[in-house]
Amino acid sequence: MKRIKVFLLLGLFFGPIAFAGPGQETPDKTLLDKWARVLVRYSLDLQPGQSLLIRSETEAKDLILAVYREALLAGAYPYIRCDLPGRLEILFRTANSDQLANLNALERLEMGYVNAALRIDAPANTKELTGVDPKRSQIFQKSNGKIGEIVFKRVEGKELKRCITAYPTNALAQEAEMGLWEYRDFVLKACKLNESDPVAAWKSESLGQHEIARRFQGKDKVSLKGSSIDLTLSIKGRPFVVCDGKVNFPDGEIFTSPLENSANGWVRFSYPAIYHGRQVDNVQLWFENGKVVKEEAAQGQDFLREMLNTDEGARRLGELGIGTNYGIKRFTKNMLFDEKIGGTIHLALGHGLPESGGVNVSAIHWDMLCDMSQGEIFVDGELFYKNGRFVK
Repeated sequence: MKRIKVFLLLGLFFGPIAFAGPGQETPDKTLLDKWARVLVRYSLDLQPGQSLLIRSETEAKDLILAVYREALLAGAYPYIRCDLPGRLEILFRTANSDQLANLNALERLEMGYVNAALRIDAPANTKELTGVDPKRSQIFQKSNGKIGEIVFKRVEGKELKRCITAYPTNALAQEAEMGLWEYRDFVLKACKLNESDPVAAWKSESLGQHEIARRFQGKDKVSLKGSSIDLTLSIKGRPFVVCDGKVNFPDGEIFTSPLENSANGWVRFSYPAIYHGRQVDNVQLWFENGKVVKEEAAQGQDFLREMLNTDEGARRLGELGIGTNYGIKRFTKNMLFDEKIGGTIHLALGHGLPESGGVNVSAIHWDMLCDMSQGEIFVDGELFYKNGRFVK
């Protein structure tokens, strides 16, 4: 995306949203102002007269207000849509199927209107939707897919800029098995906000990513080898996109959409696969001619199968991503961070990424993470990557 990808995960942008919570110390105003400036001036590059939608939850109120102020100083027209913790649980417990399929009409209008959209992920409860019936989740996902179509079209036409970031909350810290202030420091370093000039740091990161992406130009066959993967696929005619803090914040990956019928082989994902608050452990997938023909999981297999049966495109790969942010050193159960971990790759089932040539269509885009610290990547028979690092 940069990148449609985050918004494809419409569970991130339009689904449950999860620093300090109520009664806790407010983060330093200088830091919040610095964060807001980077988001408004660098990530979104907001210009005078442009409209900005800010979506989040109440726990991120301090950053929401800092961004709102910075957007006004930039001459933009910001407005806020602040969700309430527990709303989605009520929705899934109470709404009928017709309501689940049609309650997002306002979001479709918004995404068809605004010039820029910022999502600040700030959940109070990351397990809010754990008990949702997968069939009801499918209905909601398909409805969100209509929003995705609007987003894809407007991004391709350069009519929409978008970004997602994460505000440290107790819920996210608990998921990451950290204390709140430990998690706060983790977020700051991942976002390079501890640097004296974060924008300069991200520009330097961008140069390195562009150099790696250029090495893939004109290539075809990618072979991924390791104790947890033996998979081949084609990237012929598909560019790698660099991710340098413009659409994800933090960032740090390069990605492409493989040819939809090209994946063959097997992969076991080293980390739990998490989607809409549901965790699936030890996922294994077998591919033939681009399609998942067999799936297994140690826990959550029924949910995995339900999601893979969402639609025809759900069993095909929409993305191959390679993490390049070596400042992110641990798994946190939040793919905004985890898919960027240096020394990992991620494969996404479902919707492809048009900016990298992807044409697969699906209501889902589910990233799953594989450790490559003991793996290798060969491109057209040449060793490109070994033990978590690109070779020169």
